[in-house]
Amino acid sequence: MPYNRLQNEKSPYLLQHAQNPVDWYPWGEEAFEKARREDKPIFLSIGYSTCHWCHVMERESFEDEEVAELLNEAFVNIKVDREERPDIDAVYMKICQIMTQSGGWPLTIMMTPDQKPFFAATYIPRETRYGHVGLLEMIPEVKSLWQTKRADVISASLEITQALRRPTSDKAGDIGEEVLHRAYRSLSMSFDKTLGGFGQAPKFPSPHNLFFLLRYWKRTGEAQALHMVEQTLQNMRRGGIYDQIGFGFHRYSTDARWIVPHFEKMLYDQALMAMAYIELFQATGKKEYETSAREIFSYVLRDLTDVKGGFYCAEDADSEGVEGKFYIWTEEEIRSVLTKNESDLFLSHYRHDSDISAQGMQEIPVGHFIPHLKPSSGGDAGDSLTELSDKMADIRKKLFAVREKRAHPHKDDKILSDWNGLMIAALARGAQVFDEPTYAKAALRAMDFIFQSLQTKEGRLLHRFRDGQGAIAANIDDYSFIVWALLELYEATFDTQHLFKALAYQSHLFGYFRDDQDGGFFFTPNDAEELLTRPKELYDGAIPSGNSLAFINTLRLSRFTGDAEMDERAHEIYRAFCAEVDAMPTAFTQFLCGLDFAIGPASEVIIAGTMDHSDTKALLTALRRSFVPNTIVIFRPEESSAHPDIEIIAPHVQPHQSINGKTTAYICSNFTCELPTNDPVQMMDLLNKK
Repeated sequence: MPYNRLQNEKSPYLLQHAQNPVDWYPWGEEAFEKARREDKPIFLSIGYSTCHWCHVMERESFEDEEVAELLNEAFVNIKVDREERPDIDAVYMKICQIMTQSGGWPLTIMMTPDQKPFFAATYIPRETRYGHVGLLEMIPEVKSLWQTKRADVISASLEITQALRRPTSDKAGDIGEEVLHRAYRSLSMSFDKTLGGFGQAPKFPSPHNLFFLLRYWKRTGEAQALHMVEQTLQNMRRGGIYDQIGFGFHRYSTDARWIVPHFEKMLYDQALMAMAYIELFQATGKKEYETSAREIFSYVLRDLTDVKGGFYCAEDADSEGVEGKFYIWTEEEIRSVLTKNESDLFLSHYRHDSDISAQGMQEIPVGHFIPHLKPSSGGDAGDSLTELSDKMADIRKKLFAVREKRAHPHKDDKILSDWNGLMIAALARGAQVFDEPTYAKAALRAMDFIFQSLQTKEGRLLHRFRDGQGAIAANIDDYSFIVWALLELYEATFDTQHLFKALAYQSHLFGYFRDDQDGGFFFTPNDAEELLTRPKELYDGAIPSGNSLAFINTLRLSRFTGDAEMDERAHEIYRAFCAEVDAMPTAFTQFLCGLDFAIGPASEVIIAGTMDHSDTKALLTALRRSFVPNTIVIFRPEESSAHPDIEIIAPHVQPHQSINGKTTAYICSNFTCELPTNDPVQMMDLLNKK
């Protein structure tokens, strides 16, 4: 089959469509010029390589000669990888939400040659069914409208564009601790008290909700907030949404019990879920949560890591054209691999046919099952899970070895700066909390890859690397997530070069992305391609928003540096989004984590001493294994020189020295400093003092 114009692209998603009979163009002036020249509207299709329904729409329609002929005749057709061009996706997803009150992928937009939309939808079937108009009927109708009622189409597109550009809200004066309480009450109301998570099916991981709840528990002592996090993370780990054989989380659960997932595995889910388990381990000390985080890291380092250190995007839901085929089992397969005793043990714990049939999931073939454990009601379930994991270790390895021989799902081997930033941050935090040098090494390799392959000669970040080439100007998420990673790497290694680099990237954010009029940051830099609008986002969706992380990063950097101007910049971000957060706080829980930091108590810990001394390690271990979220840690080494690099970034640390030859901790909370201490217990008492 001949190739279309996508054949020279780098994106795995675009390359998947390179042999479609649809005459696809990549996003670019060539396509828009053709549309203007031939007086045709544009059919814009946005998706990503591991999207199940994107595959379905391709197989049904884009590989179909009849549909392709209609599309080619009526439209100029453009394919976009949302992971490669999140700026384009942000603009047109907002349009879809305005027009349909919903969104998702595949995203389908019909628009004029000057990029003004007049139709939006997600998945569209090939033929009309169940009240949903199919492409075979829709395309001729749109073609007729374009030719005979052009003025109406143009009028509709102008109205939609005006709605897109309309300000979303007025500025609010101020928000404070009350909004944290309101967010907690709202999450409590939507919490599934039996199975964990929020709302009904489908259920998404939403780890930023859990980050917020842990901070709320720390602030208020509200035991229910901690229980909500524990019950959610226990049941997700026990469910089919977790790969019980090979580790790592699938994208989301189609049912309320976390049993039947959409099977794609995304890098960002692994990073954020690992961070959630790490923080829950810090809060509770329960071994189960450390084990869960370590398993996620094992999966990522084994299956999603490039030989040069960067992390791949995702693994597909489908293999051999069937969603989930790689992950499901039959009893016969289990018994052919394991001994009778092992089979009986595994099947008694991990097969619950009644759970599957209760969901009415036709996607799971008869006789097959998704390995999962019975849900937990909380309490001490974690201990039994740890014991079971140990007992099942050899069984799991045998099943994993057999599963490895199956046809694997497609792997999207793009390397994205923003998602790598999340993974680096999680690994760096894991290195600290678990005292695990392997994680620090992996995080440092990945960051070196970013510097070598995703940075321009001028020092600006790029968004995507694939097939030997870095490309596409970085967006706010790239910068915010990489700065977060660098701050975590500094606290994992105390190498000041990470702070220097974080400040350099932060200056790029202020220089290229800042909204000088209304505050906050635009999604794209001021010298990027001009789209229909320049989006500015705060909503914490599948991943936290760049503005939420920028708020937290700016607060942390102001504490690291003691720079009052940096603190004012953080306050600017806060003021820009007060109204949105006040109106619907649970849509912005990562931003609320920043607000929790800003309100305080927040602490700075300066540790002065020699890195390889045992008393230094004792202080750091106490700090790192405890949940003290609104704390920054600076190490002032005494073994290097009279004026170590940290004093350039943080001049205020200069007077701090060890006392009586012992490593010493200096603690300041809410702008008040305590007497220094050499004692880890006293240090933690001071940090936890209300």
